[in-house]
Amino acid sequence: MSSFRILSTESRARAGKIITPHGIIDTPSYVAVGTLGAVRGLCPADLELTGTRVIIANTYHLHLRPGEGLIERMGGLHPFMRWKGPLMTDSGGFQIFSLGAGREQGVGKIASVFPEQTGLKQRSIEGKGPLVKVGEDGVEFRSYLDGSVHFFTPEHVIEIETRLGADIILVLDECTSPLHSYGHTLSALNRTHRWALRSLEKFDELSAPSQSLFGIVQGGPYRDLREKSSTFISSLGFDGYAIGGSLGKSKEDMHRILDWTLPNLDPEKPRHLLGIGEIEDIFEVVERGIDMFDCITPSLMARTGTLFNRRSKRFRINILNSAFREDLSPIEEGCACYTCMNYTKAYLRHLFMAKELLAPRLAAIHNHYFVEALMKDIRSAIRQGGFSRLKRDWLG
Repeated sequence: MSSFRILSTESRARAGKIITPHGIIDTPSYVAVGTLGAVRGLCPADLELTGTRVIIANTYHLHLRPGEGLIERMGGLHPFMRWKGPLMTDSGGFQIFSLGAGREQGVGKIASVFPEQTGLKQRSIEGKGPLVKVGEDGVEFRSYLDGSVHFFTPEHVIEIETRLGADIILVLDECTSPLHSYGHTLSALNRTHRWALRSLEKFDELSAPSQSLFGIVQGGPYRDLREKSSTFISSLGFDGYAIGGSLGKSKEDMHRILDWTLPNLDPEKPRHLLGIGEIEDIFEVVERGIDMFDCITPSLMARTGTLFNRRSKRFRINILNSAFREDLSPIEEGCACYTCMNYTKAYLRHLFMAKELLAPRLAAIHNHYFVEALMKDIRSAIRQGGFSRLKRDWLG
């Protein structure tokens, strides 16, 4: 089982350590997304060079491919993917949303997760019907790979995650859309709470002492529901908490939701925010007391040639821009990542234009290093009482 220690605080921001059987997670920490047991384009050696400490994989996707039972027969997820550090597994709750309301309403995790900021209106997508059916017992998924039907109960998910062997596992929850009504969100919240109790009972029955179980707070953009959920989940015997579901229709909504939620959670246990990772978001959520967060953004950006750069608008550049055709400088001056230490913008642009497979790998190395270096600076700033100053330096 993991243990958590808070070492320093600055207002609500916390710097600490989560000690797991596979190593220490220094917090606040970015959690790299390795949905299918791999961070896109990077091997474990690459990740170690970037400073990555923890990866989150997805139970639903690993259940479909390579299939239930195979990873257990390979000795568990750690040896299967050759990752020696801490691992987390998400439960598949997000897929309830993404394969259900997400398909019907056209709401995605990236870009349109905050509808007000993208002008998204509630709509249906022709030919994009739901691939899930949610009931009290659990969730029926229709595979996006071959159409086969799979049924997840809270207990079954705990069994799968226990066999995968991650250090931190998450319970099954019902994730809602930013376009769902209050009534629908309340119903999903109550079901999530009932599933949490069932998950805890199953986890205790299986007695997996090397693993920690996180409960998930739901409630959408509604203050009373977020307060109800965070109070209830905190009253149970979870080892930590994840904050999931709709975080509102704008980033301002997300900030308010965290302000409603975090005060009700046991301050001695770690808090993970699911699916957020823009640079400005990192400062805002850490300032409010988040200890870990995961986001696919560094990998997703890398595949399109979008690279983190502190001195650029929104902290990013597009290496495909013709301005970089003869630019012999690194992606970012002073960056110590393998890519910046060895290659120029001109070479990176050439690789992308030539569609060389090396291009997204080098880009991903830089993007992950950039975020990990930022997190290291944030942890140091909190310990020295300079987090507020660091935030102003970055965001103005």
